[in-house]
Amino acid sequence: MQATETAEPSALPERVRIVDLAAQLGLTKGTVSRALNDHPDISDRTRLRVRKAAEKLGYRPLSHAQAIRTGRVRSLGLVLQVNEHDAHRPFVAEFLAGLSQAASAEDWTLTVATAGSDEQTLDLLDRLTVEKKADGFILPRTKLHDPRIDFLRTRGVPFVLYGRTEDAGGCAWFDIESEKSIEDAVMLLAGLDHKRIGFVPGADGYSYAKLRHDGYLAGLARSGLSHDTQLIAPPAMGRDAGAAAAAILLDLPHPPSAIVCSVDAAALGVYDAARHRGLKIGTDLSVISYDGIPETTLLDPPLSTYRVDTRAAGARLAELLIKRCRGAPPEDLRELGRAAFRSRGSHGVAPAKA
Repeated sequence: MQATETAEPSALPERVRIVDLAAQLGLTKGTVSRALNDHPDISDRTRLRVRKAAEKLGYRPLSHAQAIRTGRVRSLGLVLQVNEHDAHRPFVAEFLAGLSQAASAEDWTLTVATAGSDEQTLDLLDRLTVEKKADGFILPRTKLHDPRIDFLRTRGVPFVLYGRTEDAGGCAWFDIESEKSIEDAVMLLAGLDHKRIGFVPGADGYSYAKLRHDGYLAGLARSGLSHDTQLIAPPAMGRDAGAAAAAILLDLPHPPSAIVCSVDAAALGVYDAARHRGLKIGTDLSVISYDGIPETTLLDPPLSTYRVDTRAAGARLAELLIKRCRGAPPEDLRELGRAAFRSRGSHGVAPAKA
């Protein structure tokens, strides 16, 4: 039998075009295009084959041509409000890293802008949409009644919440079940024989603050503890406000033996108030909080807190928003994660007098 020679594939041009990719795969140009754009009529097997070949051959679509064809610029938008109490720190660096890495993995980009007020945020959302700078937006720190949601929803612009909101219609989201963490914290303290557990809430109007307040009440109920309204301090988002809130609780005729904080920044102030009154954290007063900011490891003793993987959260939000921009229904893009408990020295068994 005479051996036949297999012809070597022709050299690819310097810039690989979609027609070159199609020729290499033995597929039509239309099939390759639909596979790269995740059309539902293309099988997962073909989609994976095309993507692997595109990566191997170094195929990159021309952004302007793709924008004309699909109506998308393959860019995710994020507007950060620098007038908020901590300007989104400390999570912002890790959050942006997760967003950008996940976007890059899909050959999308991330457009970030900053605003100094709610009005500027709405203006930027409008401008970035009209100027085709972003196909959709991640909305962090959602509010119970959020004007950003109303603005984008009425205009049919895709968005994904990092949080939840009261009117969930048309909303996709990824959120951390912080209410479950606060509930767990109360139950943990109750299991250590704490009968009076105080709570320092987060900022009014934000969804997370209501959810964590609900978690505190759920923890009391599940532990069989009564709900004493005096044990709920005014909201606190920073160290000074946290110290003032803790002072109100610790100066009660029958003060709590433990305090749960909605955010770590307020817990720093609880340490200050306790120290001022000669109380030892972890022995005379137990404290558990939520956020996992780096400063908590430097306290004496280090703060027991629930830490969120903000890089992973950012990555998942990017993935969900890309799916939303490609037409996935928002009701199919709703996910919840959990924070990880960092058990340290700030909580312990209730003192005998409690």
